[in-house]
Amino acid sequence: MKFGVVVFPGSNCDQDCFYVLNSVFRQSVKYIWHSEINLSAFDCIILPGGFSYGDYLRTGAIARFSPVMKSIARFAGKGGTVIGICNGFQILLEAGLLPGVMLRNRDLHFICKYVYIKTQNYGTRFTNLCHKDQVLKIPIAHNEGNYYIDSAGLEELNNNGQIVFRYCSDAGEIGVEYNPNGAIDNIAGIMNRGGNILGMMPHPERCSEKELSCQDGYFIFKSVVNWLEESRR
Repeated sequence: MKFGVVVFPGSNCDQDCFYVLNSVFRQSVKYIWHSEINLSAFDCIILPGGFSYGDYLRTGAIARFSPVMKSIARFAGKGGTVIGICNGFQILLEAGLLPGVMLRNRDLHFICKYVYIKTQNYGTRFTNLCHKDQVLKIPIAHNEGNYYIDSAGLEELNNNGQIVFRYCSDAGEIGVEYNPNGAIDNIAGIMNRGGNILGMMPHPERCSEKELSCQDGYFIFKSVVNWLEESRR
């Protein structure tokens, strides 16, 4: 499988994603500079975390105008697999490829710590190795991770199974006390109606091998690899 990791001015998790895909999962992976427009060689595109364009104006607001984003929209429109992690999620929201917006964290502080997220939809190309309600321990690192969508949009996300992850306790309990940033309905990750675009605030690339003491991010990347391999058969 061929993976592409988009690099915007200010990306800082691009090398982490590249390393995990190349060294842990032994996949073919290349960097995609933000001015690139030809994505025909790739099976999956990843928008990594960081501070694209220094997060000026608001997170993702400038990156959405990079030439590569029009190509990503066309790639996704044809069913291509796209993953936005942290800043990548914010960019997908700004570009209109996922519904909703991202606000400042509830306490107006940058948060960097491990959290627990509950797998709410385990039948996706991103979670097919997870079991029902599986709890994953994955780190977050963001200042604007407070996901918001209006009531009609939230109802649609729930009805269509588009909520992939929710913040929870280590035992899988969902409540405001386990919500690190104030995100509506404890949402940590969503996908589009087509099921081929995932946006999530936690960083699975930072916990995908045993040497890091936690490797729950492994389930997400390996699920994608498995799905892509199966779709080729």
